[in-house]
Amino acid sequence: MSWNNKKRPNKHAKIPYAYVASEDDPLVLVPDLEKVAFVEEAMDYLDNAHSTRKVAAWLTDKAGKTISHQGIILIWRRQRPDSLRTKELNAAHKKRQPKNKADRELAALKRKRADAKRIQTMVTKKLDDKEKASDSFSDTLDFGVLNQKFEQKEIIFQPNPGPQTEFLAASEREVLFGGAAGGGKSYALLADPMRYFSNPAFSGLLLRRTNDELRELQYKSQELYPKAYPGAKWQEKKSQWTFPSGARLWMTYLERDDDVMRYQGQSFSYIAIDELTQYATPFAWSYLRSRLRTTDPDLPIFLRATSNPGGPGHAWVKKAFVDPAPAGNAFEATDIESGEVLRYPATHANAGKALFNRRFIPATLKDNPYLAEDGQYEANLLSLPENQRRQLLEGDWAVADGAAFSEFKSSKHVCEPFDIPHEWRRFRSCDYGYSSFSAVHWFAIDPSFETLYVYRELYVSKHTGKDLGAAVLAAEDGDRISYGVLDSSAWHNRGQIGPSIAEEMISMGCRWRPSDRSAGARVAGKNQMHQRLKVDEITDVPGLVFFNSCRQIIADLPVIPSDPKGSDDIDPRYATDHAYDSVRYGVMSRPRSSSPFDMGRGVPEQSYRPSDSAFGY
Repeated sequence: MSWNNKKRPNKHAKIPYAYVASEDDPLVLVPDLEKVAFVEEAMDYLDNAHSTRKVAAWLTDKAGKTISHQGIILIWRRQRPDSLRTKELNAAHKKRQPKNKADRELAALKRKRADAKRIQTMVTKKLDDKEKASDSFSDTLDFGVLNQKFEQKEIIFQPNPGPQTEFLAASEREVLFGGAAGGGKSYALLADPMRYFSNPAFSGLLLRRTNDELRELQYKSQELYPKAYPGAKWQEKKSQWTFPSGARLWMTYLERDDDVMRYQGQSFSYIAIDELTQYATPFAWSYLRSRLRTTDPDLPIFLRATSNPGGPGHAWVKKAFVDPAPAGNAFEATDIESGEVLRYPATHANAGKALFNRRFIPATLKDNPYLAEDGQYEANLLSLPENQRRQLLEGDWAVADGAAFSEFKSSKHVCEPFDIPHEWRRFRSCDYGYSSFSAVHWFAIDPSFETLYVYRELYVSKHTGKDLGAAVLAAEDGDRISYGVLDSSAWHNRGQIGPSIAEEMISMGCRWRPSDRSAGARVAGKNQMHQRLKVDEITDVPGLVFFNSCRQIIADLPVIPSDPKGSDDIDPRYATDHAYDSVRYGVMSRPRSSSPFDMGRGVPEQSYRPSDSAFGY
């Protein structure tokens, strides 16, 4: 792509972004190569579907010159008209254009209405400025008090910089604003729909689990909404706000899953749930999605939620919003049960494309200056038990109530991928499933501290033995794998009605030995997991570390529940334990040898050996 010289009509004309006036001729504009490099990088981000607002903010910081998200979009479309994302956006824009005379007339009328509103706003502001200026000549006025009065009158709500502002600006269909207590989440949920109260087509629904829990939100709304929209009325019996434009917002409760049927046949353009993890299943959330629709093309539809970690719905909320992508990044919405991306069906015009995007925005106490300043609220949270403290103060989603592995912490047990030294010994483990999932994990042993690094993960469904064997060999791509340990049930029916799953894979060159399925093996494996997750007090290194690319085990391990009957095993009702079982097989196949601190002190050095010698390796 080229950045050509430009001309301007006079030396006072505005200079485009990433250009400077030539020293020889002020009417000639030449590319500023340093800024051009940053702009090119910014356009790469846009090509990869990053947020235009975030890219604009990044470019402003890097180039040292402010640019709006509209400005970067104009440059992007001009410089890269042939990029895939630009073509998709242009096609979508073209599709939205009126197709016939009646639609064009309607669109023209809407533009005129919007222009009239904008002109009215501008004129009103100018009149207010003129009136303020004329009042300022009075010698009897206290200017400090007057300015304070005007400031209080004009600014009804101003979001805190950071996550609260990010939440209010989010354009994704479904957004979770979650994390630490006191981060301003509930207040943001009240403020979020205010931008649409002037639209008569707006119909919103704000929910909490019980009516008593809803009271505080209702009281706060009565302080906020009438100031922002004079004439707004609260109807207690209907639990409904009505605004001068005709817009409506219901604030009510949803105690049980069956309560969603109260909204059958109704439609809303905006639905929000405060404290989403109070709902044990995703049923209500999924059903309410079907109530989202609008006839106004200028009115977007949104599903919003706030929540702290923990609660009965912690696992499914974490799986839907926290696990699929890094915090703050938009991602294609997935089915909460299967984890597969939700796509348009084959019969639809958008066949194969993602239905919509989701986003998780984390909240911390420090994001709320009103609570963070005096430190009292923080002190209260610091006094809580460890799990509650991690949830409510740190906003840590890696710990759940009743979790079997509460010692797991992402900060300690997850690392960025690195090049594994050639001499480190490697092996793999697998828990097989066809109708559910097959999980395969690859381990590397750090000989210095005997730490196991899980550096690769394969998590697939609907794979036969041969399919899985081929996928494993393809993933290894020449890795020197010492051995593999496979769920012993994969050897069932060996030699009776044909080859077993294990024999199918072994025949392809994907070698395995069976996992330990003896009495007490599950409990022993869980104990080994606890031992491995411990952090050494001297080295500050745990015995088990996961590359951050192993997303399934990282998502599962913090939320696997303990057996409620009090045994030392996990809850047998927990259905998604495939990744855990695979890692457990791997850990059990590699018992610890001597401490690395004994080496060189007259103690014979021991090396890792498989716990059994099945199949001669």
